[in-house]
Amino acid sequence: MDSVFTKKLYKKIQSPKIDGITKRWLILIIGLIVLMFFLAFVVCTITIKGYYYNSVESIVRAGVSDSAISYFSNKLENGNSIETSATEFADSYSHKDTTTLWIINNDGDVVLSTNGFAIKKQVMPDYDQALATNGEGKYIGKLENNQKVMAITRLITNRDGVEIGALRVMTALNDVDAQIITICFILGLAFIFVLAIIILSNFYFIRTIIIPVKEVNNATKLIAQGNLDVRIEKQYNDEIGDLADSINTMASEISAADKMKNDFISTISHELRTPLTSIKGWGETLTLGNQDNVDELTKKGLQVIVSEAGRLEGFVEELLDFSRLQSGRMQLRLAKTDILAELEETLFTFRERAIREGYEVRYSVPDVPSVANADANRLKQVFMNILDNALKYSRPGSKIFVKAEFVKVDGDDYVQIAIADQGCGISAEDLPHVKEKFYKANMSVRGSGIGLAVTSEIINLHNGFLDIDSVEGTGTLVTIKLPLAAPPETNDNN
Repeated sequence: MDSVFTKKLYKKIQSPKIDGITKRWLILIIGLIVLMFFLAFVVCTITIKGYYYNSVESIVRAGVSDSAISYFSNKLENGNSIETSATEFADSYSHKDTTTLWIINNDGDVVLSTNGFAIKKQVMPDYDQALATNGEGKYIGKLENNQKVMAITRLITNRDGVEIGALRVMTALNDVDAQIITICFILGLAFIFVLAIIILSNFYFIRTIIIPVKEVNNATKLIAQGNLDVRIEKQYNDEIGDLADSINTMASEISAADKMKNDFISTISHELRTPLTSIKGWGETLTLGNQDNVDELTKKGLQVIVSEAGRLEGFVEELLDFSRLQSGRMQLRLAKTDILAELEETLFTFRERAIREGYEVRYSVPDVPSVANADANRLKQVFMNILDNALKYSRPGSKIFVKAEFVKVDGDDYVQIAIADQGCGISAEDLPHVKEKFYKANMSVRGSGIGLAVTSEIINLHNGFLDIDSVEGTGTLVTIKLPLAAPPETNDNN
């Protein structure tokens, strides 16, 4: 198990971005819970307020009960004045501690108040409502002294239904509202506390479920990219833990099968190299020997043997490079190398072949030393591989362009080599995969599909960059950037 990698991977996803399942979970679940709590708080607040206000209203209504109205009606029918009746009623009024009683005459004046103060004429919405409905009015609001009250007014009528006065009972609501606010505040704190517990439990769920899932996802992506040393740390003995075990087992089996495959390729490649070398060598010997007594068919057969043996030899070398690449045994023989000199030497060899097959090669290479710490043979392999691809995927009569120049990358000196062709190009779907092992965008062209993978690895080992741009039906541009050991000694003519 790659424990170092596992710890780094786990640490990397400990603080995940709020996206994917996490985002949907927070929006849908937490958002829904918050909305439900808010609605519950509003409903509870309305219910509590309604309960308290109904209790207050019951007390207020007790002061304007039917018996109180009948008392005044009987007194006034017997010839008593409303002032006299009001005094007698006020003395026997039993709700003085909780409410205030106003007795109003027919002109709307307050003739008596149980609080003992003289009341001047003022706006009384409940009294106006009682007059309008010829019965009763209710008002919740503030008086002129800014005190919030609940007031109920009932008209006093005689037996003929004629208004002869009114009773108005009030009680202050400030203490009631303060109590309601206190209860709602405590209720709100309780809701917030419960909501916090739910949110914390959901974040715990995210840490124990979502984060392990992300770890599994990241590990499987790395395995798919070829990193078979990745292992997932099993944190819980549950379904996710079983999934981690299964993926670890799968990675181990794939790694074993991959090693077996690489060993097989390496063995076969070495076994094929010797007989191919012999076949090619004897073919060349027979071709260069005395041809006077050899018929034309035999000559052509010998040429085919030499040519095909050479092609198979190149394929075997690619397989050997692939085997070294897979096993991490590909090493460079680094030395002070003039990159552009190696490029020109490769171009000289390639140009003869291109002209022979009907292609035109145009190149522009600065006549300036480009010293780098590099493997000359591997660089030639890179150049030849890319040029060979440009030839294979182009039509006879088309042009191949090569241009080299010096560039800066993050302040460091690099030599940039661009190789462009006028071939069939690569589709947008295939372009991201062309550097993958055994991937072939065009199955109609000969090749193993591992040349670009080896080329890319050689450039990476040189700490360089390999970029491929292509337009299907137009052509392909391959750009190589390789670091220089020292700045190029440019002159005014370049």
